[in-house]
Amino acid sequence: MAAGYAELLRTRHAARLLVGTLIGRLPNATAPIAIVLFTRAQGGSYSLAGALAAAYGLANAVGQPLLGRAVDLYGQPRVQLPAAVVSALGMVWLAVSGTGSAPAAYAAVVVAGLFTPPLEGGLRALWPGVLGGKEERVHAAYAMDAVAQEVMFTVGPLLVTLFVALWSPAGAMLALNAIGVLGALSVVASEPSRRWRSAPREAHWLGALRSRGLLALLGAFFFVGTALGSITVAGVAYADDHGNQAVYGWLMAALGLGALIGGVFYGARQWAGAPERRLRMLVALLAVCYLPLMLTPGPVAMTALAALSGVFLAPALACAFIVVDRHAPAGTVTEAFSWLVTFFGVGAAIGTAVAGPAVELGGTAASFGVASAAGGAALLVLTVTQRVLATAGHGRAVAHSAEGPSDEAYEASYGVRSEG
Repeated sequence: MAAGYAELLRTRHAARLLVGTLIGRLPNATAPIAIVLFTRAQGGSYSLAGALAAAYGLANAVGQPLLGRAVDLYGQPRVQLPAAVVSALGMVWLAVSGTGSAPAAYAAVVVAGLFTPPLEGGLRALWPGVLGGKEERVHAAYAMDAVAQEVMFTVGPLLVTLFVALWSPAGAMLALNAIGVLGALSVVASEPSRRWRSAPREAHWLGALRSRGLLALLGAFFFVGTALGSITVAGVAYADDHGNQAVYGWLMAALGLGALIGGVFYGARQWAGAPERRLRMLVALLAVCYLPLMLTPGPVAMTALAALSGVFLAPALACAFIVVDRHAPAGTVTEAFSWLVTFFGVGAAIGTAVAGPAVELGGTAASFGVASAAGGAALLVLTVTQRVLATAGHGRAVAHSAEGPSDEAYEASYGVRSEG
């Protein structure tokens, strides 16, 4: 599969878009960790740290679909770059003002979260145009995308802890956001981003949310987000229990590494059968792997368990991208993927908010128990809604053509022009 990924990356613009998107999303991917570490360094409680991270996540959840719809309507450059700059300024505000004034701290994280650019959904909207609209290549790109995200989530925590060690939590936030703006700039300055246009869409106030299958998927990934959000806070508590802040970075990096390994193996083969059924199995395995975290053994064993808990995350995400593709109404591609980010983010925000009090009331094991319960809830949603998900929508052509759409169908479906 590595050879297959290399072939995809040799396609014109592909490597630049993937790397630029990952770098541009680095501030968002590391924000919960950076906010928690910054708040604790300022003398704030776990509850305040969790609440600020939750406020960021909730603001991000509100902003993603709104900005995603704006991208579908007005194009990527006119939305993505200004949003990235404003979001970075919000984190600068937090780093400068600190957490002494709670209203100012909350306002700063809300601005940063609300204006986080929808680069993730934007990249998935660009893949069909860059890869010629062929179904197998686009689906392979989704798997590569999920794997690449886990590289970021593996490296991100280590970068945060490294920058904190070199400078301070405030310095880490400033550096990460400056890097993120450069990543967004690289994406929006590219030819595919500048030329991309969304397909014509039906005027409907619900937009992508009028798809019942998409709603079912979003409900499940709300709880997957809850699990991961709770682990963000639980990991800090575990590191404090063992008197070594660096342990936290290793736990989060191990979780990302596990997901990376799982994603590589998942992408190494073609999968038969409906992706909705496959997604249900992957989420079941994900939920099972969260259970051992409640044992909270020593750091070495806990790092191994963290890696295990991430193994099925990237495969579940890659499969979810295909399901979104099958159920999203035409003309709502960026918005639909942004809704997935939103529900995931809301779940993560709830997870961080719940895990803080769970640590203080029941200890570290109880906070990891939040992740276990959330994983079970995600599986329950997919099980209850399996009939809805079994009926694929009639959104984008790439999800329904075994041989890939013709040039004419491709241009009509994606609203882009061939570069050939």
